[in-house]
Amino acid sequence: MRDFLLDKLGPARDFVDAMLERGEFVDERGRPWTGREVYRPHTFVWFHRELRDEAEVPGELTVIHRDDRIVVLDKPHFLSTIPRGRHVVQSAVVKARRMLDLPELSTAHRLDRGTAGVLLMTTEQRWRAAYHSIFRQPTTRKVYEVVAPVDPRLRFPVRVSSHLTKEVGVLQAERLEREPNAHTDIHLLEERGGWGRYEARPVTGKTHQIRMHFLELGIPLHNDPLYPEVRPTPIDDFSAPLGLLARELHFVDPVDGTERHFVSPRHLPWPTTPAPARDERAE
Repeated sequence: MRDFLLDKLGPARDFVDAMLERGEFVDERGRPWTGREVYRPHTFVWFHRELRDEAEVPGELTVIHRDDRIVVLDKPHFLSTIPRGRHVVQSAVVKARRMLDLPELSTAHRLDRGTAGVLLMTTEQRWRAAYHSIFRQPTTRKVYEVVAPVDPRLRFPVRVSSHLTKEVGVLQAERLEREPNAHTDIHLLEERGGWGRYEARPVTGKTHQIRMHFLELGIPLHNDPLYPEVRPTPIDDFSAPLGLLARELHFVDPVDGTERHFVSPRHLPWPTTPAPARDERAE
């Protein structure tokens, strides 16, 4: 079995041997492997993988509301919603479970790592399906705050509609010339130095919908690392937060029928750099 583990886990002999010595590889009954066992195909080997050090994400993960069924959090920029890839400890789920001592805490929906704001979680697995379902209901409303350039040729409010699709493993979403499946209502609230503060109300919930619809208007979001072009950014670079905040969440509680309304206490800062010229934006 030792040879099998070395083959599967790479050339880290010291790593594998040390874990075998500590009894950290176990079978399905929890009995430790010594490495001297004869290899048996179709046998599960269980272990906890070593986690690489993760840079601490700046900003506070704070509780907006908590009761027996749900926890509503205010998520900072750069914090992943769920543990995945290079973000495990630095994820809202892991941090909130530890902070609130709720081992079954799980997300009812997700926010992109780059998006800050209101995040809904359920305290126990038995509640997750009910609260996950609210995001398919027409009575549920999400309101986002956006910072993006101002184009004086655009008139607001406006509804942007298009057909959006995003393939798994592909960073950017794509617009297709088909019947629209994504709709966003956008209002310009105020402007300053060529930048605008907008309110975006997505009618549908496609991946990267708001970012794509501002791109279609020719005013991509401030500090967007994906649109109009993908910009490689180091994993521990927290210097340029995306101009996108999930500010409000309204829904009818699926358990007791009450109206729920939660608001993020944070606001997006005004950019300190000049807004890009028209020819620097996406057409």
